[in-house]
Amino acid sequence: MSQNAKSMGFFERHLTLWVGLCIVAGIALGKVAPGLAASLDGMSLMVNGAPVVSIPIAICLFFMMYPIMVKIDFGEVVAAGRNPRPVLLTLIVNWAIKPFTMLAITTLFLGVWFKDLLPGTETVKDGSEVELYRSYIAGAILLGVAPCTAMVLVWGYLARGNQGLTLVMVAVNSLTMLVLYGLLGGWLLGVNQMPVPWQALLLSVGVYVALPLVAGYFSRVWILKVKGADWFREKFLHFLTPISILALLATLVLLFSFKGETILANPLTILWIAIPLTIQTLLIFAITYLAAKWLKFSYEDAAPAALIGASNHFEVAIATAVMLFGLASGAALATVVGVLIEVPLMLFLVRVCQRTSGWFVRKSDSPTPPLSSCP
Repeated sequence: MSQNAKSMGFFERHLTLWVGLCIVAGIALGKVAPGLAASLDGMSLMVNGAPVVSIPIAICLFFMMYPIMVKIDFGEVVAAGRNPRPVLLTLIVNWAIKPFTMLAITTLFLGVWFKDLLPGTETVKDGSEVELYRSYIAGAILLGVAPCTAMVLVWGYLARGNQGLTLVMVAVNSLTMLVLYGLLGGWLLGVNQMPVPWQALLLSVGVYVALPLVAGYFSRVWILKVKGADWFREKFLHFLTPISILALLATLVLLFSFKGETILANPLTILWIAIPLTIQTLLIFAITYLAAKWLKFSYEDAAPAALIGASNHFEVAIATAVMLFGLASGAALATVVGVLIEVPLMLFLVRVCQRTSGWFVRKSDSPTPPLSSCP
């Protein structure tokens, strides 16, 4: 077994298996107990009469993010901010490359090669009729202009990346998304004006990123002051170790219980959508990772830079697709497919990072610590 595998805990080593079981459990829950799934789905924060943030998922995401946030030494964040090159690389990839490759790849596959396999039209919220393949492309575009602002902290953590730098990149891309998401998304969707839900976007970033960040920072400061660094490292962090993974798995069960019927009703359509989305993810990861090597980044900086480029903020993409085109739209389905492939693909890319860490200079020649002892 590799050193990386040995350093990972039981949950982390078998995370792909747990993800698969949770997807099956979520779909089964949505099928067997649709009333329960509908009730949970209905527990949402509302903006302008529309559901924006699912409260059950928000709770799961908080417990997924808090154990990671509380481990971050904000002195490292300040130090990471002194090296702007990885941040600039992610900005260039996320906003000058990724949206356009997403449009090109999905148009080629869904609009040309798979077009005859995706027949039909649908009526969107404004009453207009659109061809289904165009709706699927629209959903992919909404994924492409929504860089990850939460899950990438999990992937960077598992890849043993620089968490301080990852947090800086998350913050910068979150702020950039507030400005460019509507402008670039609207232009790529080919409409005169796209009504971007700014309130929903701000609320989403606040719930998924800001809340666990603030809670992690202040609780870390308090615990270190009252209990000391040894108790924090040996007791508190050891207790928190499985919580982030368990919350991730619970989030998957909830997400797929909400969308189980849609997935079961459209298995081949999901395959056709998943193919270009997978190619897009692998392409963007390769571009960023190879650029990081060419720019002579350390492994700790290269891994999160590549992972944040490859992943998507699917919560924002789903919310926007539903608000713009409706819950039953092809665009909403495409964003759900983004969720379906996101976790297995990102776990695969985490393993790629681990196995190719020797390509890069390491910031420390000391052995990688186990997850339970990461500060």
